[in-house]
Amino acid sequence: MLLYAQNISHRDELAEFHKPVVGNLLEFALRIDEDEVENLGCWFCPLEMVYRVNVGQNQVQPSDDTEENADVIRWAGARLVPVHQDYAVTMYPKEGNSQIERVNISIKLQRLPNHSSLTRYRDVLLNGIEIFKISDDNKNLAGVNPTFLPTKEPLLPSPKSKSKNSTIVILIAVGVSCLLLASVVGMIVFVRRRRKFESRLEMEESSWQTKTDGSSILPSHLCRYFTIAEIRTATNNFDDIFIIGVGGFGNVYKGYIDGVIPIAIKRHKPGSQQGINEFRNEIELLSQLRHIHLVSLLGYCNDGVEMILVYNFMQRGTLHEYLYGSDHELLTWKQRLEILLGAARGLHYLHTGAKQNIIHRDVKSTNILLDEKWVAKVSDFGLSKVGPTGMSMTHVSTVVKGSIGYLDPEYYMRQRLTLKSDVHSFGVVLLEVLCGRPPLVRSSDKKKASLVSWFQRCYKEDLIMEEMVDPFIKDSITTECLKCYCQMVLSCLHDDGNQRIAMSDLVGALEFALQLVMSEANSKFSETQEKEKSVQSLPYQFTSDDGSDKCFTSSSDDYGSQTSK
Repeated sequence: MLLYAQNISHRDELAEFHKPVVGNLLEFALRIDEDEVENLGCWFCPLEMVYRVNVGQNQVQPSDDTEENADVIRWAGARLVPVHQDYAVTMYPKEGNSQIERVNISIKLQRLPNHSSLTRYRDVLLNGIEIFKISDDNKNLAGVNPTFLPTKEPLLPSPKSKSKNSTIVILIAVGVSCLLLASVVGMIVFVRRRRKFESRLEMEESSWQTKTDGSSILPSHLCRYFTIAEIRTATNNFDDIFIIGVGGFGNVYKGYIDGVIPIAIKRHKPGSQQGINEFRNEIELLSQLRHIHLVSLLGYCNDGVEMILVYNFMQRGTLHEYLYGSDHELLTWKQRLEILLGAARGLHYLHTGAKQNIIHRDVKSTNILLDEKWVAKVSDFGLSKVGPTGMSMTHVSTVVKGSIGYLDPEYYMRQRLTLKSDVHSFGVVLLEVLCGRPPLVRSSDKKKASLVSWFQRCYKEDLIMEEMVDPFIKDSITTECLKCYCQMVLSCLHDDGNQRIAMSDLVGALEFALQLVMSEANSKFSETQEKEKSVQSLPYQFTSDDGSDKCFTSSSDDYGSQTSK
């Protein structure tokens, strides 16, 4: 019975090695049943080789059938002629083992050390192996049953391990129970506190909305309460002819109190973007803030559904109106810097001068108002928020609110509001003032649609003066002043809020830019005076009636002395 057959191929590269190497060995080990007689056939297709062939049981009979001078060329009769040789091998059981096992049969081929000159190849060659099982005396080829490993009985847990497992289960159960109990207690506390907060908020709102007796909930020296009758009288019952502006809160009217004092009245419009929260916020903040560069809140009216805020009237309107989009005369470069400096001082006061840090959250050119003397005043505090309190807090997490085109990218993407959010918005205002255009122009070229992106590109290419500066002020800006101003803008618009300039430093930078303009103006004035003096001191000639030339030179005590040529 055939038990095993295998073809063996050799590499062609072997023919390249001509130097004989003594001791090269080719060995095969095959597992078969012991206590059997096997016939093993080896196939050769010789080139030129004399072998020592050793066939036997590995590690039991190291040399059962050894042929010292196996001349395969002589067996085949010629080179490259297939030939095979049979070997009978008896497999013996291991000593001291009465059971039938599977053992190794080995085939070893080795070049004869003394006959290395007969061949030029260093490796032995064997092309195939066949193993046949020889039947016993009863002509039986069947083998014995294999030996199986004894099965191990499962180990029963000891009483000690049982008690340990029980303890672990009890501890886990107690831990889960405590966690569930803590969660339930936390939910109960949260719900009660939320209900208490909501009820208090409802009471406060109801007290604001039902205040109709003409009295103020704030001290009279901070904020005056106006009746709806006074407001209607001041605006001629909200006549549209008195509307001077429209904002997120509603319409803004011009009116007069006491018949002579001009005021600005901002009336809430139902369905507008802002409501009771912004109304209360502005009253509570502005009633406690007093600064020359912040618009003053005179009072409010909260009668039924009416929510009305009353301010000092700003004669000149908004900064926006004097930059683009209106018939107003455009501002000079010096006027623009003075207005920006005033607005920066107002924001600096909000950030550091009040009892608490206040973030305006809606800095833009339409929220910078101008009085009759062109003094800038920051307005519209409906979206303002108290800033971070304590050294450990760096921001306030809140829903994003503000105006598109002015929003801080960090605030917009991460909902983290900081004092530097106002700095970024003010940086956009700086660009508006320099370029005389809004921050976003959707109808413009894609590269110029965003004022900030356009500025960053032009700054890298050194094209600010050529492409961006408002033509109305281009001739009045010196190179040094423009460089200072652009660096100031870049420090405001930095992507990382921590790297932006502080509002206090921004005030100093604007003061320096204004000094550059004033010194330039003074130098030009001095040069003009010097030129005028030099012109007056130069002699000039004219022809007299008699045809002679006359020359006059000015002196300190008379208009000139006459000389003749």
